[in-house]
Amino acid sequence: MPDSILAGRPQRVLLLGGTSEIGLAVVEALGLVPESEVILAGRDSERLGAAGESLPCRFSTVPFDATATAEHQELVDKLFAEGSMDIVISAAGVLVPQADLDRDVQQAATMIETNFTGHVSTLLAVAGHMRAQGRGTIIVLSSVAAVRPRKANPVYGATKAGLDAFARGLADSLHGSGVRVMLVRPGFVTGRMTEGMPPAPLATTPAAVGAATAAALRGKRDTVWVPPQLAVLATALKYIPRPLWRRIDR
Repeated sequence: MPDSILAGRPQRVLLLGGTSEIGLAVVEALGLVPESEVILAGRDSERLGAAGESLPCRFSTVPFDATATAEHQELVDKLFAEGSMDIVISAAGVLVPQADLDRDVQQAATMIETNFTGHVSTLLAVAGHMRAQGRGTIIVLSSVAAVRPRKANPVYGATKAGLDAFARGLADSLHGSGVRVMLVRPGFVTGRMTEGMPPAPLATTPAAVGAATAAALRGKRDTVWVPPQLAVLATALKYIPRPLWRRIDR
């Protein structure tokens, strides 16, 4: 997989969450050749089309709702029937303020379906097809929030913790199949999702996450921290005594 990217062979890439800033940044960092194809899957066809126009290669769009789990197997079956897939980027996600979730628990349920359940149902289908074709790479966008959910956003943290655990288990189940699972754990990413929020320490950008992911694809690392210093910080976070952890507001 990494060698084929370096050699400039046309790739077929599926971006689940096709308007995701980070997901699009990963696609742009891959250095795809004009003959490559990117499939942007999402709910807003107009925004998907606008995102596709910025890509340096062919693109198409397909309707995809992360919460419509009953439709995911059929969608994935159809896309793989049209041709083998080299890379699938699982980037669907929303960030709803915890105060809003406290007032409307249905929003919490929707966020769980979007950030966790929908990834599981689509990636299980993807994994089955990639295992059959004997190759491919699955990129899962996790977060440093997966390390230890905080009182400021326990639902969001729980969705990322669940997704992170699922991705690690999926990687183990696919070991030896020719399919690679890459787990990307950025810190605070400045962009649409975090607009209006003060940046946290070690904040990063979608472009930086994309560049780090593409660089890792060319190597052997399957877990990517962005920025790299987060790996040390994440280890430290696990050992903060709980009474002190409760005092962290963000």
